[in-house]
Amino acid sequence: MRDAALLPRGRGRQVHRLGATGPGGKLPVNTSGGLVSKGHPVGATGLSMLAELAAQLRGEAGPRQVKGAEIALAENGGGVIGMEEAGASVVILQRS
Repeated sequence: MRDAALLPRGRGRQVHRLGATGPGGKLPVNTSGGLVSKGHPVGATGLSMLAELAAQLRGEAGPRQVKGAEIALAENGGGVIGMEEAGASVVILQRS
């Protein structure tokens, strides 16, 4: 089975520096600044991600708005068992 990837291995830094991961880029990622910009509030991280994605899909994200956003993905994990996350979720939202 082939690995699924958004970019070839090792190209993330270069793509980010070229601005492709910003709101106007071809592959926008964490345009709100991500969880670290929110102080990573335990228990509220998943909710904050979904609220941001809903704002993006509604066109209500202000200066961090991704133009034409139609599909959004959130991945969240929590808890720890040994060295692994105890639980994980993936949510895909689509503008209707």
